Amino acid sequence: MDLDALASCLTSPACLVTQTTSGLIIGMLLFLVAVGLTLIFGVLKVVNFSHGAFYMFGAYFAMTAYQLTGSFALAILSGAVGTALLGLIFERAFMSRVYGSDVLMQLLVCYAFVLIFDDVVRMIWGPEFRSMGMPAAFQVPPLFIAGGVVPPYYLLLIGVALVAAVVLGLGLARSRVGKVIRAAAHNPGMVSALGINTGLIYGGVFALGGMLAGLAGALAAPVRSLTPGMGFSVLIESFIVTVIGGMGSILGALIGALLIGLIRSFGSLGFPLFTEGLMYLFMVIVLVSRPTGLFGKEVA
Repeated sequence: MDLDALASCLTSPACLVTQTTSGLIIGMLLFLVAVGLTLIFGVLKVVNFSHGAFYMFGAYFAMTAYQLTGSFALAILSGAVGTALLGLIFERAFMSRVYGSDVLMQLLVCYAFVLIFDDVVRMIWGPEFRSMGMPAAFQVPPLFIAGGVVPPYYLLLIGVALVAAVVLGLGLARSRVGKVIRAAAHNPGMVSALGINTGLIYGGVFALGGMLAGLAGALAAPVRSLTPGMGFSVLIESFIVTVIGGMGSILGALIGALLIGLIRSFGSLGFPLFTEGLMYLFMVIVLVSRPTGLFGKEVA
């Protein structure tokens, strides 16, 4: 425990800016993964334990596309679209067969594919650590805000995640497709009786969730090492985010992710050996005070 280092940082504008920016980066990446996870659970009522694998594939797809084309925009697009297609295939071929089954059966299917996907990555890209590298457009001097160092790429990452949050929130709240999705989440039988293909809705939601996780992986590729199994730690933290924010809540996923990001960033200064524990401790405190999470709703 090093409370002096934490106090010193909190009183230093430069350190405060640097650590806050780092926390926002962690939080925004977690949000993109967690919001897909909570969206799938909210509509399909499935705890997608394989969700972290889509984050991993998004990173590898982006790295491969960047190496082939040299275009960072195409790399991001490849990571997002590739995982959306993978999510759609996975949902139609496997997950759709266990809807309504026991939760343990769903978890076993998902965990089996976690192992399968990790081995697929090893066979295609190899078991060693890989690196995409920072795109040339962002290999520029960092910005200095109040003395704190802020790489330009961090601003892009934060901006993309915020845009995704706004588009997703407005789309679900105001668009016709969003209203149908929300209706299917509450009463799929009635939606089906109205002649709407619920299977298509489920597949689309699963693909959207996979796309968001893949987008997070693609955005993380320039600043993270790529390795088989890299999605597991992100998955665990995403579950923590969804539990804190409230299962099924997009706003809860955003707030929960930002809180976890800041806890990790500043906790690494004051509690370097207990940073992971701080996340779980915060989750326990939230659940004790509000079992449904910060923005979760009571089930009637």
